[in-house]
Amino acid sequence: MIYKTLDDMGDISGKRVLVREDLNVPTQEAKVTDDTRLRAAVPTVAELSDKGAIVLILAHFGRPKGKRDPEMSLALVTKPLSDLLGRPVQFIDDCEGEIAEAAVADLKPGDIAVLENTRFHAGEERNDAELVAGMSRLGDLYVNDAFSAAHRAHASTEGLAHILPAFAGRQMEAELGALEKALGNPEHPVAAVVGGAKVSTKLDVLKHLVAKVDHLIIGGGMANTFLAARGVNVGKSLCEHDLTATAEAILDAADRANCTVHLPYDVVVAKEFKPNPPTRIVNVHEVGADEMILDIGPAATEALADVLKTCRTLVWNGPLGAFETPPFDTATVSLAKTAAALTREGSLVSVAGGGDTVAALNQAGVAGDFTFVSTAGGAFLEWMEGKELPGVAALDR
Repeated sequence: MIYKTLDDMGDISGKRVLVREDLNVPTQEAKVTDDTRLRAAVPTVAELSDKGAIVLILAHFGRPKGKRDPEMSLALVTKPLSDLLGRPVQFIDDCEGEIAEAAVADLKPGDIAVLENTRFHAGEERNDAELVAGMSRLGDLYVNDAFSAAHRAHASTEGLAHILPAFAGRQMEAELGALEKALGNPEHPVAAVVGGAKVSTKLDVLKHLVAKVDHLIIGGGMANTFLAARGVNVGKSLCEHDLTATAEAILDAADRANCTVHLPYDVVVAKEFKPNPPTRIVNVHEVGADEMILDIGPAATEALADVLKTCRTLVWNGPLGAFETPPFDTATVSLAKTAAALTREGSLVSVAGGGDTVAALNQAGVAGDFTFVSTAGGAFLEWMEGKELPGVAALDR
């Protein structure tokens, strides 16, 4: 696709720029507990301010369902964002209408303001034309820097791109560039790691990937469904037995596409799912009727590391085991460290995304070593499914 970036904006001194960011950060007792998304917004916001633009930040927070809720006001992120930018950030109590227009009129070149939660308006999620028009009156230009919200055709993520000259922000640009390298036009061989609890949540991902990658590594609870499809008794393991025929169809499609599917052949089992219970490492054919598979075993993990050493590109979504509960993070951490080492030495382009994946890579201490780690959840998953993202498509010129 062809889209304009900040480099194409020309002289923007004194121009009002509406910038869609993702400021939907976790909080506790009105305090931000993880500022990852705020930090991601800094490069675009700072660059526009430095160029003399009046920067007007649009974002949602929580799910207020079209009604004002003080607990979901973006006022609470204003100071944390100001601290990260090292410059003042004002707060405007609406994102359209007379109050917003009057407040914006008082701003000067270089000023930055966060506008109130777009989802306080019912028209946001409906992509209402009247709300789009109201928002557009505040700005001269539009920048979408929120890939994580790009799978939604909302007023602030998609509608504005059709009304104002539209550009991709630096975070959006980096994300799209990384995704192009990972699956759009990757260097082969390509490996994909897909983990998580259930096959049902990632059916479209798996169907899309078997035609795109050379190696598909399946982990997490979803691997149990594929093992069951191959006749393995998985005991008390999390398994969608009603989807074994679907799993078989995916395996057949992989065969036709010359995609090698990797399932674990040794696993870590326990009779209870709790931190540090008694465990056994067994062949998948030796799982007891009263046992559950909670991680991939060491032999399979080592074999997967050898697979990655033959690859040039890796895309990763989902952990290999129940990584939140020790010791069932072992395989995920080990393979993540292998991918990180290969990336550092320059032999692998590694792109990862999704909330659990980011948490797992942080737990392994290697998130900073991957080529790109996306903070997007649903948008990253829909991209892996091969779906068009409305917020991205609207930038395509």
